[in-house]
Amino acid sequence: MDLKAGSQKPAAGDLIKNATIETFERDVLEASMAVPVLVDFWAEWCGPCRQLTPVLEKAVAAANGAVKLVKVDIDKNKMLASQLRIQSVPTVFAFFQGRPVDGFQGAVPESQVKAFIARLSGMAGPAAGDIDLAAVLEEAEKALAAGDAAAAAQAFADVAQATEEAADANFIRAVAGLAKCRLATGDAAGAREVLALAPEAKKNDPAFSAVRARIDLAEKGGGDVEALKRRAGAEPKNFALRLELAEALAATGDTQAAIDELLAMFAADRAWNEEAARKKLLTIFEALGPAHPHTLSGRRRLSSLLFS
Repeated sequence: MDLKAGSQKPAAGDLIKNATIETFERDVLEASMAVPVLVDFWAEWCGPCRQLTPVLEKAVAAANGAVKLVKVDIDKNKMLASQLRIQSVPTVFAFFQGRPVDGFQGAVPESQVKAFIARLSGMAGPAAGDIDLAAVLEEAEKALAAGDAAAAAQAFADVAQATEEAADANFIRAVAGLAKCRLATGDAAGAREVLALAPEAKKNDPAFSAVRARIDLAEKGGGDVEALKRRAGAEPKNFALRLELAEALAATGDTQAAIDELLAMFAADRAWNEEAARKKLLTIFEALGPAHPHTLSGRRRLSSLLFS
């Protein structure tokens, strides 16, 4: 499958059509012999349909011929809707090689629509067109950041399935993203299982290392933050307690507070427990990634302490 841009885009009228029971065979069944065809069953009175249809149109147009879209108004095509057992709208069916192969119901997020199309595009082979899997991954990461782990996981899974090579950068991002989705739902063990899908030659890729660091922080940070703050405040020389507090802060997402605590510990006694504070800082930096603002500022502050 050619995933690079550059081919001439088909005309919009060739990609998106309205169909009736009379044109369904030509526009859907016959057309699907070449590329997957999405069929959007909608109704004028349906609010979610008005949300979904523009998203479908945009995504299909961006796919540059990898898929087509056919829209069917169920009120004007009641017999067709009955034959296909459409019980609610919006409903989307994907047809390929003359038969339904996939589908979904409801006004799903744009990231999920893009991932759905990315998966379908893999069915049609090299002539299907251009799909920007990196853009799908960006949408998935936005969905995860917004707290929609389910939609993000679906998108990451679809990209992983659509990627031709296990060593491909998109596959690596997709698998790492799936693991982060598991972790976001509190399933650290499941996140480790997902990471096992990583190809042997890429197991130490920074994307996977970052997720492993996040898992480590999540597994070691189960303490009550407020209770630990009170106890650590009363026992400032109890570094084991302060390390537990930093781990709990990191596990709850308050990485800046965790970094502050660990830097204060390192400044007070850098050698404590074989430089445990510094090692924990490096784990947090790895989990956040090298370009994260907390990593950049934390590394600068750590360097100042190391060379002071």
